[in-house]
Amino acid sequence: MNTTYNGRLTSLSHGGGCGCKIAPGILKEILKASPVGSIPAELLVGSDNNEDAAVYQINEHQAIVATTDFFMPIVDDPYQFGRIAATNAISDIYAMGAQPIFALALLGMPINVLPMDVIQKITSGGESVCKEAGIMIAGGHSIDTIEPIYGLVVVGIVDPKKLKRNNAAKAGDKIILSKPLGVGILSAALKKEVLSDAGYQQMIELTTQLNKPGAILAEAAGVHALTDVTGFGLAGHLLEMSRGSNLKAQINWNDIPVIEEAATLAQKDIFTGASTRNWAAYGHEVELGSDITAWQKNLLTDPQTSGGLLISCAPEAEQEVLSVLQTAGFSNSKTIGTFTAGAGLSVS
Repeated sequence: MNTTYNGRLTSLSHGGGCGCKIAPGILKEILKASPVGSIPAELLVGSDNNEDAAVYQINEHQAIVATTDFFMPIVDDPYQFGRIAATNAISDIYAMGAQPIFALALLGMPINVLPMDVIQKITSGGESVCKEAGIMIAGGHSIDTIEPIYGLVVVGIVDPKKLKRNNAAKAGDKIILSKPLGVGILSAALKKEVLSDAGYQQMIELTTQLNKPGAILAEAAGVHALTDVTGFGLAGHLLEMSRGSNLKAQINWNDIPVIEEAATLAQKDIFTGASTRNWAAYGHEVELGSDITAWQKNLLTDPQTSGGLLISCAPEAEQEVLSVLQTAGFSNSKTIGTFTAGAGLSVS
């Protein structure tokens, strides 16, 4: 990690994007020490089952949804870094089936290292995404740090009856993924300076695409559970849904949308350290088919920064969900499997 700015933001941090997340196994150990006190009935969603946001009911028809997300640079362009970080944070609100209403900025910058105009571009990028989401940044907090950090606290609102959690899948439900996998691998390739220009552009497009359809899908009775794929990878977030719903997720590798260049890079043994940590934490819960190779496993555990929605819906709602996603510009969305009786995740 550099202590001087050479024009590459990623050189100032030891990790980037959602690959910065503390590994799920370590996080579980940390949270064991957190006391569980009396939980008010109004707290509909707390820290249980690793939900995307907390939810607190304020009346019969309204509940506040609150989340926070921040990380170190995943790209060198400061404006795009701001956009990606803001998109990632806001999308957690959509993943609960809610609408965002405002945000607070979280900013940690090495003030004596980064030029002021670079920091301003980061915050401008975040503001541009908030504008796209129809919300404003109403305040925030900033500190002088060793590594650059940016993100948002986002507050949203939802009708409690339309709230979508990650633990309400039903046996027979179809599993739909709205964005292709591989963003973490693209970011690793960017750091190694082996990512193509086309791959970089695709990475920017995917990580700055807001998961707005989440709020639309909340209206569909056939949509039972919802989350998004971020730092723990597709396998990790599917396992969260499986555990919470007391079901088994069965997915088919050939049905999973994957970024073509990411697959090529993965076959050249390019992947993130977070992918390895993810597998170490939950690999014992995953059944891999005999033909699933190491590079495919690295894509299943690849940390997705601002990843896609992961949707569990009744079979009769499958085409409606896919239509909503396609209309909203999620052209890679696909049905990847089914929830069945059992536990864990199987990949064939």
